[in-house]
Amino acid sequence: MKTFKKFIALSFFISLTVLSSCSECDNENPRARVSNMGTDDVSVQIKTSGGNTENINNIEPGKASEYRSYAPGEITYTIVLKSNEEVVEVVEMDFCSDYEIIIDQNNEVKTTSTNRD
Repeated sequence: MKTFKKFIALSFFISLTVLSSCSECDNENPRARVSNMGTDDVSVQIKTSGGNTENINNIEPGKASEYRSYAPGEITYTIVLKSNEEVVEVVEMDFCSDYEIIIDQNNEVKTTSTNRD
């Protein structure tokens, strides 16, 4: 009987360890936001992999948009600077990732990503 109880307890702890080590993200759509570290307000047009378009207008310097969720695939960001110069950034987005589209102090664009596991 003692052996059986030890076996059950050991099985429980092994199961708990395996389950807690599993990834938290289960094919969740990617999310992205735009951070404006540049010198002027920017507006962004986002074309999603499904062909939908949405706009985020007047992101002030030093501010960031809220995270938005999109279907995975190719997302095109058209960033319009105050000077009406357009910068296009194409990002291949994957499940379970957060992306940050950053406009730096030279008004150049870079993208970073972080996995949400």
